[in-house]
Amino acid sequence: MRSGKIYVVGMGPGNEEHMSIRCRKVLSEVEYIVGYKKYIQLIKHLPNISGECIEGVMKKEVDRCREALDLAEKGHSVALVSSGDSGIYGMAGLVLELIEHEVRSVDCEIIPGITAAHAAASRLGAPIMHDSAYISLSNLLTEWELIEKRIKCASEGDFVITLYNPKSKGRPDLIDKARDIMLKFKSAQTPVGIVKKAMRDGETIVITTLEDMLKESIDMMTVIIVGNSRTKIFGQSMVTPRGYEI
Repeated sequence: MRSGKIYVVGMGPGNEEHMSIRCRKVLSEVEYIVGYKKYIQLIKHLPNISGECIEGVMKKEVDRCREALDLAEKGHSVALVSSGDSGIYGMAGLVLELIEHEVRSVDCEIIPGITAAHAAASRLGAPIMHDSAYISLSNLLTEWELIEKRIKCASEGDFVITLYNPKSKGRPDLIDKARDIMLKFKSAQTPVGIVKKAMRDGETIVITTLEDMLKESIDMMTVIIVGNSRTKIFGQSMVTPRGYEI
């Protein structure tokens, strides 16, 4: 394992069987593993994890990235972990920004992982077989007016829409507003898949409609996939046909 390097690791859902070989190799060889407390708890019990685990708290992402970069600049090998893919609502972009703006002399490698959207989609069937958009409903870093515009444009363009961070205690009604915007452009009977804790213990899977989706349990551990005008329900599967002649 090369010293003085930071690996920004997407660890997928968090269980070993859904991690890439490269991810498992890096986690088994680095001196330090840095990440949000819940992510560290998912992996620190895995075999061959010998590096020191450093747990961080929510809303301290910049501090966490700086801590990992500081260790790498001192010559250590460091894995900064994100659930899902580190480049999709993860730490990869922030690390690269800090390296650029703070003129950090450290090597960086981005290691991809199974995204929350793709994990949820696999549980639902094949709902993202055609053009799609990912939209986070968290307005902590993005103003709600811009999020609304993105929901409107994606709905008007008939994209399959995957919603991340759909509901929290601090913003319980944004999912309601998002659903109301989508209903202006999508049929009330549009299939919707709701997956909580995809590929983790306690996983739940529901297929419903845009009209009825708010009747289901939704929280920050939930991924919601809203179909397009061609999305169908085949048995227990949600499928968006790509257009092949059969």
